[in-house]
Amino acid sequence: MNRNEIVQSVIDCGIVAIVRVKKPGPLVEVAQALKKGGVTALEFTLNTPGALEAITATREALPDAIVGAGTVLTAEQCRDACEAGAQIIVSPGTVKEVIEVAHEYDRVAIPGAFTPTEIMTALDWGGDIIKLFPAKSGGVEYVKEILAPLDHVKLLPTGGVTPENVGKFFKAGVCGVGVGGGLVTDLMVEDRDFDEITYRARRLKGAIDNSRGIDHDTL
Repeated sequence: MNRNEIVQSVIDCGIVAIVRVKKPGPLVEVAQALKKGGVTALEFTLNTPGALEAITATREALPDAIVGAGTVLTAEQCRDACEAGAQIIVSPGTVKEVIEVAHEYDRVAIPGAFTPTEIMTALDWGGDIIKLFPAKSGGVEYVKEILAPLDHVKLLPTGGVTPENVGKFFKAGVCGVGVGGGLVTDLMVEDRDFDEITYRARRLKGAIDNSRGIDHDTL
């Protein structure tokens, strides 16, 4: 897939699952559990042990999923992630060199920003989707305020998103959401509780589909 196709796949899914754990674990199985619940786009944060290897292995195991790297802070990290097969490059902030390297590999850059100025800078530097982080600080009302003048921005709020409020984010105009602990926790991975991960993924994806007018079993 090229960059535009990856962006569209992320938007179609509506969720980028954030897999961040402190100890080595069955990360491919986590990705499979998420996909079983309908979440087909995910990132392994680079401060997760074995993240690069998990990206490569998951791309092989789930060729129709969108697999990326999160917490990408430097151009070198971005290059390593792209070489491992990452299709999306997600950062907590905006680093111009990270975006440039991602585009060298025809990968999607999702830089983080919060204020209007930061968002506009991220766009000017080539961000394909803008991660609004931390979205919990402003919530849905802040998203509405941001998207009133910046309605052309593909905004991905991350932090504080739940099945109960996710529909409000989409009605406010976001293209997707980033969700971490609401889908995957250290304890779930340690206990290999893949059924719970699938359940949470299905519930969140169902709430998004319902807000989009798509029939979906949320149970």
